[in-house]
Amino acid sequence: MKTKLTTVFFALFFIHLNCKAQNLNEKANIFIASLSEDLKAKAIFSLDDEERFNMKYIPISRKGPRFHDFNEIQKSAAIDLLKSSLGEEGFRKSKDIMSLEKVLRVIEDDDNDLMPDGRPRRDPLNYHFLIFGDPASENPWGWKFEGHHLSLNFTSSDGKISSATPIFFGANPGVIKITGHKDKEVLKKETSLSFKLVNSLSSEQLKKAKFADIAPEEIITTTIRKVENFEQKGIFFNELTTTQKETFNELLDLYMNNYEKKFSEAYREKIKNAGIDKLSFSWAGSLVPGTPNYWCIQGPVLIIEYDNTQTDANHVHTVVRDPTNDYGEDTLQKHYEEGHHKK
Repeated sequence: MKTKLTTVFFALFFIHLNCKAQNLNEKANIFIASLSEDLKAKAIFSLDDEERFNMKYIPISRKGPRFHDFNEIQKSAAIDLLKSSLGEEGFRKSKDIMSLEKVLRVIEDDDNDLMPDGRPRRDPLNYHFLIFGDPASENPWGWKFEGHHLSLNFTSSDGKISSATPIFFGANPGVIKITGHKDKEVLKKETSLSFKLVNSLSSEQLKKAKFADIAPEEIITTTIRKVENFEQKGIFFNELTTTQKETFNELLDLYMNNYEKKFSEAYREKIKNAGIDKLSFSWAGSLVPGTPNYWCIQGPVLIIEYDNTQTDANHVHTVVRDPTNDYGEDTLQKHYEEGHHKK
């Protein structure tokens, strides 16, 4: 066991020294190699296991090992896999969202709110790692990082990310107002840019963009496996002024920057090829920050939803879906059509 841990430690050490990025398969293989047999049994599933599509972002018991289950080498390998799957902004937000569990524990002041294993329900280490398929093979595989207010889902083909949706971020509180954290806001830019855009609309533009005076209580796409027949509403990109288009693009870039660079570039190109003018922006609820609101950017290959209605409009949920390739299902279908077999 000591020899195995030593081997994994030096593998991780040289990864951090090496400026040339490894592909995602290698990151996953190092993580898997660091695990004990018991943890592997908890972490590894088949690619078509239903657990891969079981998106949940509430504080519940889940499958898959957590940070609590890892030693320091395993934690390092797990974090390295997460960092390699996200952009700097996405990784920062993930860390900040996890840290909000400590804030909620203070706010709720409920020592009896426990998970079935006896640990506090509000716990920044209660986030799970699940691998689907075999990163050591040449076949597509996937992985998930999930816990309260985080659900990050990735599919990999040929050593790179081919799908990174659905991806969900949440923040409760939206704005922290307790001693030591005052006014910290994890999803601040998402909030401020959307209000900047909606409040720049003329009265005629707003008639197109705003579809309801009362915001939905939750994101409309929910956690369903495949988004279908999601009605497109709002004002289209080509109906915006030059300045409004700049704000719209800034908001879109904010979400794209959550992703690992190469996947972000590929997804931006996919959105562009599908037609920027086919993107729309819709709104429901109040136009005043700090009050219940909802907005959506939508197009053929993209749905971004943002909802802030719970806890007196201080509890944000936001998600990105690709209705053509959530969980990499389109990528996988093409892979099999090219003559590959399901493993």
